[in-house]
Amino acid sequence: MTYLLSEEQSMLRDSARDFLQGQAPVALQRSLRDSDAGLGFEPAVWQQAIDLGWLCAVFPEEQGGLAMGYQGMGCVFEHMGRNLAALPLLSQAVLCGELLLRTANAAQQALWLPALLAGTQRFALALEEGGRHAPLPVHTRARRVDGAWVLDGEKWFVMDGVGAQQLIVTACLEDGSLGLFVVDVQSPGVALQRSRMVDSRNSARVQLQAVRLGDDRQLAAHSHTAQALDAVLDRARICLAAEALGLTREAFERTVAYLKERVQFDVPIGSFQALQHRVARLYTELELLESCVRAALAAIDADAPDLPLLASLAKARASDLCERVLNEAVQLHGGIGVTDEFDLGLFVKRARVLQHTLGDGIFHRDRYALLRDF
Repeated sequence: MTYLLSEEQSMLRDSARDFLQGQAPVALQRSLRDSDAGLGFEPAVWQQAIDLGWLCAVFPEEQGGLAMGYQGMGCVFEHMGRNLAALPLLSQAVLCGELLLRTANAAQQALWLPALLAGTQRFALALEEGGRHAPLPVHTRARRVDGAWVLDGEKWFVMDGVGAQQLIVTACLEDGSLGLFVVDVQSPGVALQRSRMVDSRNSARVQLQAVRLGDDRQLAAHSHTAQALDAVLDRARICLAAEALGLTREAFERTVAYLKERVQFDVPIGSFQALQHRVARLYTELELLESCVRAALAAIDADAPDLPLLASLAKARASDLCERVLNEAVQLHGGIGVTDEFDLGLFVKRARVLQHTLGDGIFHRDRYALLRDF
């Protein structure tokens, strides 16, 4: 595997950096939070991201994509982390887009993929059913009644669920296997309520009560549904790890800059050896995280067999550093680090959500051990 970016991927990275710094800086996230924006993102900025081709970046060319690979997409997520950019890219392009590619039949792909790639319809994955990440077991039920599917259940923390037109819902079939269904949010029996997250992002809670669906709404009516879902989740976990890398690096660099300019006892506090040691340890940990993220992104593009291991390794380290780096950043800033007027607090809140999304460090260390037959 090679970790070097191609020319096209480098161009994607540079355009993402410039666009996010100019159009979706940290100040925009603060404004969205202060205005209590229900969508959690700015639609005009999201449309510009679509126009830049981000939704199409990892899709194969035969499906209308750009086939740039995940190493390029990872750079986009890294700069989203640096700027706290709130965009529904993960749910649309990675979670739902990859699921449709892997589990939808030709007719379903022809119906939904063009709308997904054009951004004319937003999709969200309704997966979680509790306070912690647990793809399985699934308690939402799908049963056959008079030639149709009937869904009953409740989904928590549906990323970008507010304003989405279609939900991809995981459900347990009558034989105990996993089923996937595309549910129109306007269908009778669907109730969607906004969940207020500490990072002000778009999240919803969905209740499904006797929701009737035709067979054309079921994805992947075969025994490999769980494997397909796991493969998609691993790609999303790696993208989240890339976002966490960008966020923690930005918080680290801001902290180092503060240590150089904050004067105490007539000298910059960054000259104190005790603080230098703490910063040096953080720098080492961040370098290790970057290696994990780069290896995992390259593994996606190479379709490497150890991808699940690398995904859990990257997400576990990213989750741990979301807590450690931001805790240290607050402490090294002192009292100003806990004030709302200071941007560091926004990084802390986003880091806390990233830490737990699609599995925290505990979940992924346990998964890594199981994958290695420990």
